[in-house]
Parts: sequence; C-alpha cells; structure tokens
Amino acid sequence: MIANVDIKIEKTAHSRVSENDVNNVPFGKCFSDHMFIAEYADGKWQKSHIMPYQDMPMSYAMSALHYGQAIFEGMKAYKSESGEVSIFRPLENFKRLNKSAIRMAMPEVPEEIFMGGLVELLKLDAAWVPTSETGSLYIRPFLIATDEAIGVKASDTYKFVIITCPAGKYYSEPIKVLIETNYIRAVEGGVGFVKAAGNYGRSLYPTRLAQQKGYQQVIWTDGKTHSFLEESGTMNLMFVIGDTVVTPALSDTILDGITRRSVLALAREWGMKVEERKISIQEILDAHAKGEIKEAFGVGTAATIAPILGIGYQDHYMELPAVAGREFCNKVDETLRNIRKGKAEDKMGWMYKVN
Repeated sequence: MIANVDIKIEKTAHSRVSENDVNNVPFGKCFSDHMFIAEYADGKWQKSHIMPYQDMPMSYAMSALHYGQAIFEGMKAYKSESGEVSIFRPLENFKRLNKSAIRMAMPEVPEEIFMGGLVELLKLDAAWVPTSETGSLYIRPFLIATDEAIGVKASDTYKFVIITCPAGKYYSEPIKVLIETNYIRAVEGGVGFVKAAGNYGRSLYPTRLAQQKGYQQVIWTDGKTHSFLEESGTMNLMFVIGDTVVTPALSDTILDGITRRSVLALAREWGMKVEERKISIQEILDAHAKGEIKEAFGVGTAATIAPILGIGYQDHYMELPAVAGREFCNKVDETLRNIRKGKAEDKMGWMYKVN
C-alpha cells in the first residue's frame, strides 16, 4: 500500500490525445498530456505536482548540464482488453533508481513520491495507453541536479520528474550487432551498473561507426581485455547455446536489467538450464562454428526482446538461425506480452494495477 503523498494536480485545459493515434506513433517523440514533478531542497523533498506537459525553464549553469548528475529509468504500462491499466514491475525500477542515486551522490526518492506520483499520473493519462498488441505507454522517470552554480560538487537541489509517451516496437526488425573491441562502455569501479545519462552519451559514437558498417547496435566488451561480452547496445545480452540459456553475469559494469531478470525467471520456471557467467568472444566463435548457437537476442524495457540476426567480429560475420524458428525467445516474447496485456495469468505477481 502506497503512503499518501500530497500532490497538487493541474489538469490540461485541452487534451491532445484525440489529435494522435496512440497505437501508431514514433517511439519517444509524442508525449502525453501531463507530467509529474517533485522538488528537493534544504535537505528534504518538498512539493509534488502534476501539470500539463511543458518545456522546463532552466539556467544554463544548471549543475546536471555541467557535471552529469542525471539518472533515469525506463518502464512500461499496458492496457488489457477490458481497459485495465497496469505497470510492469515498477517497484524494481524504484529500487534501481535509488541504487543509481546513491552512486551518483543524489538524494534517494521516497517510495510514496515515486509510486504515488506514477499512479496518479497514469490515472490522469490512461487514455494515452495504447491498446494494440505490441503497444505500451513508455514511462521515463528521471532525477536531475538543479543548482544554478558552476563548481564541481554535489548539487543541493534536485528535480524528480516523470514523463510518458505512447510507444510501439523499438526495433521493427531483427538486428545485426558488431562486437566492439576498441571503445569502452564501462569499467570496474565505475558507473556501468547504474542508469546514468553519461553511460548512453558515450555509446553514441561507437554505435554510429557500427551503423556505417551495416549494423544496428554494438556488443560491448570488458574494459580490461576486450575478451568478454557484456551488453548489447542499451540491452542485456542473451544466448541459447545448445540447450542452455547463457547470459553475462552481473557486475559493476553491467546493468541489472528488469527484463533480464524476468526472462531468466521464465526460463527457470520452464525447466531450462540457465547460466549467468562470463562469455568470451572465443567461446561464441567456437560455438558458432560448431552450430551450437541456437539463438541470440537483446532484452530491455524499450525493446523487450530484440532478436539478433547476426554478429560481426572484426572481418568475420556470424549468421544465426532464422528468427521464426527460435523457440525460446519467441515463447518468452509471447508470454511476456500476454502477461502484460492480461491475457495470461500473472503467476509471478509482476503487474501493478493502476485502475
């Protein structure tokens, strides 16, 4: 049960939902009517309010712009055939946001503010949740430092904001990925395990280089030896090698993905072998040569399940089995979709009902 939080609500005078086809909009470019904001100052959380979605007035000296105190989460809400709106595992996002906040020297967000603001916002903008089979309302909670001062120190003031946007599939087709052995996403002792904005900024140039070679994303490797696989672009990485689901073990260089956890939980429930361990490039090369790689795919909130069509490494390209014949990732994709849409029993208790 969420403790009550005092939220001032200012509703929009004119909803834009009728002007948009929420079941057919580009990912991340069409925003819902309202947004939630909570402010932190003088060592405590202050006022919370919901207001019409709008631009943010800010100083060019705002601390987040200069020193990178900016973290975020990615979540999704779904609408069942009966019109019920539910969020997929939001408390896990709440916990991870605060894990990120601690590492970035930011104040933790209380559960009543995170969940209370989220629920009230979704009640207000329920009409924006798509009803299509693959549609969802993407939810972006984020925390930014707002001191208007230049000087390297933790900010004294912050804003916690939630915005939402209707979304369809992140990747319209299976993707090709290139193993990256020059640029580094994260190092031990760093912030690779948190959702810090800078983690994504540093990924853009290597990704652009891969795209120029015909790939959609990269597979990041460890920062010391570039011998072991870590993540794929903005997703956790999984393989089915023989009869076993294999994924890189979590560390301080790999994000603890909530979709990752969910996929592994389903695999174990179905009696599959699951291994969370280091995966070397050489192992993948050898397994592919022997025909043992049955599936490769990325998992994440935005993409959910993103089948990998092929993997590039230096001048070598490894084509993988046809996506249509992949038993595990297709079954996982369908199962998660049915749970989220209320078409299958939520045995794990993953869905949080809003209305």
